[in-house]
Amino acid sequence: MIKMSNDSWFEEYRAKVLEALSNESLRKAVQEAQNRYWKARKKTLSKTPYYEYYRKKVREARTWALNHLDELLKMVKENVEAQGGAFYLAKTGEDANRYILNALSNHDAKLVVKSKSSVTEEIDLNKYLSDHGIEVVETDLGEFIVQVLGQKRSHPILPAIHLRISEIAEAISKVVGKELPPDPTVIADSVRNYLRKKYFEADAGITGANVIAADTGAVYLIENEGNIRFVSNAPPVHIAVTGMEKIVPTMEDAMDAVRLMIPNATGQDMTAYVSIVTGPSKTSDIELRTVMGMHGPKEYHLVLLDNGRTEMLNDPVFKEALLCLHCGACLNVCPVFRQLSGQVWGYKYLGGSGAPWVAFLFGWEKAAPIAYSCLMCGRCKEVCPMGIDIPGLVLKLRERLYERGLVPPPLKKIIDNLNKYGNPGGKH
Repeated sequence: MIKMSNDSWFEEYRAKVLEALSNESLRKAVQEAQNRYWKARKKTLSKTPYYEYYRKKVREARTWALNHLDELLKMVKENVEAQGGAFYLAKTGEDANRYILNALSNHDAKLVVKSKSSVTEEIDLNKYLSDHGIEVVETDLGEFIVQVLGQKRSHPILPAIHLRISEIAEAISKVVGKELPPDPTVIADSVRNYLRKKYFEADAGITGANVIAADTGAVYLIENEGNIRFVSNAPPVHIAVTGMEKIVPTMEDAMDAVRLMIPNATGQDMTAYVSIVTGPSKTSDIELRTVMGMHGPKEYHLVLLDNGRTEMLNDPVFKEALLCLHCGACLNVCPVFRQLSGQVWGYKYLGGSGAPWVAFLFGWEKAAPIAYSCLMCGRCKEVCPMGIDIPGLVLKLRERLYERGLVPPPLKKIIDNLNKYGNPGGKH
């Protein structure tokens, strides 16, 4: 017999679900965004003859990398340091936060500009730095919007997907000090003008990383807005923070991953920018003598995070979850996400694909409501560029949740009836 846990996690989640289901504006915003994405992705993939080739090749490269991670971590460290950068492998989120704070404190940093990053969300970096007197400004438009509203992101690529344009216009109007119409161009221009001076006033810039090539230590940054180039180039210090699972063996493997990621993340053939960073800026134009820090950052740090990834890597079932590109394609076709958005369905990592991540990184109780909400329809598996068996992982996750007594009360009642009466409906 399993030991049943306290049911407070279920009741809290149930209340949030009911609130979301009564929020017509949220559902309409998500549904319209999903529909636009699906059309764009379908059109792009119809023009991509080598898509299956990229899927196969990237999965093979990522799988090989996970099986040789210690070797590749050593290679990344050596290459980053050879280029004049600093490398740090953080065991926990707290380790990463302390390292980043120390790097910023060495420059008496007061203002940091930041690009979109799932890993910094994972470790609550913004709050940590704010608690230590450092202002953090998100520069991705979607992240900026949810930061202004004091909300969490709803999607790894489209953080403000749950908001209607009228809500966004009202929020941004308060920041820029003038009333803005519900016009995407006007809103974007206003945020552009507001953030422009922040890039050059900032003491440091913090980015994530989409993929890392071990053979050079190169970090690949994918974007459309151009904000990441400012964040990684304008301030005197650049700190890139990401998970250690993002490593692939070569720059060729990394570019294959970029080509696979983009149509699934944005529905485009290629984003406006793909930046490759290997260290601080430098010049050798005077007598071939290398001087660090020319037009770009004088200092560069690459922080890779474990924070439960080793445990996942050593689990024969859930190791597959580490192949996730965090492109958000699975969410864009998910019927549950369509009704709830990431405001409700997830904790740091969202949806069915995020459930194993939540379990290993934040605890089984936080993963329980995510896992039990999945409809097991299989759409996520069909669309996943890495071919991850997301429904299969969710089912395995439910088995482990059951072993820990984390079962929703309605299901618990069915279990009790089966044990007592031999049927799910109870005594007849």
